[in-house]
Amino acid sequence: MEKTKIALVTGGSSGIGFAIACELAAKGFSILLISNQAEQLETCKAEIESRFSVTCFILDIDLSATTAAQQVFDYCVEHQLEIEVLVNNAGMLIFSEVVQTPTKRLETILQLHMNTPTMLCRLFGAQMKERKSGSILNVSSISSVMPYPGISLYGPTKTYMRYFTRALRSEMKEHGVNVSCLLPGATETALYDPNRINLKLAKRLGVMQTAEYVARKAVKTIYRKKAECVPGIINKLTIWFMPIIPTFIIELINRRAKLLDKGQKSLG
Repeated sequence: MEKTKIALVTGGSSGIGFAIACELAAKGFSILLISNQAEQLETCKAEIESRFSVTCFILDIDLSATTAAQQVFDYCVEHQLEIEVLVNNAGMLIFSEVVQTPTKRLETILQLHMNTPTMLCRLFGAQMKERKSGSILNVSSISSVMPYPGISLYGPTKTYMRYFTRALRSEMKEHGVNVSCLLPGATETALYDPNRINLKLAKRLGVMQTAEYVARKAVKTIYRKKAECVPGIINKLTIWFMPIIPTFIIELINRRAKLLDKGQKSLG
């Protein structure tokens, strides 16, 4: 039985993940969407197959489980799905002090942002190396350069993903496998409450992009085999200038603004 070449997208039932899946489907890829949102997966599957006339597979799984990567890999082996493009996009946002974050929630973000994508790279990367073809896109964030209060779990885990991707890229390049990193900034997704944030103004000012814009840039990065993609001028400037802000200023802002809700904010 001939294997079907697939673009696998984690966190593919909404936001940037779904938008990337649509961009890849438009280029003729069959899609494997993975998330823990069963109803949304079914809706996304129907939309992709209707709009792009490609096959869309779905897998409802908790990617924060320690066995998740192996389960995904086994599913692909069982269904003869050859992963040509791997997109590690699944993530969650915790806005909280570390010591106020429930232990289970802390373990979840560490597993979801670091362990599972690393293992997916290991498992599918080995197949790509053997074939001497394939692409991996790991989604980090501009917060990877921001060790700031409130995102002290989110930012550093995204830092890991950025530098892991750089190292993996060097290892895989000689085997004909491309590895790229996407570092989006604020993006119009379900993480942002339109009742609290003026999304139209944020987009007009350039401090927020649509998921579709980010996805287009991401897929261009895959095809051009570039190391990193930072969508938007303001985000590019952020990558350069945020790391030089003195620590005492960050601490002062945190004390004065009382940004944290003592562990009450947890999205994803």
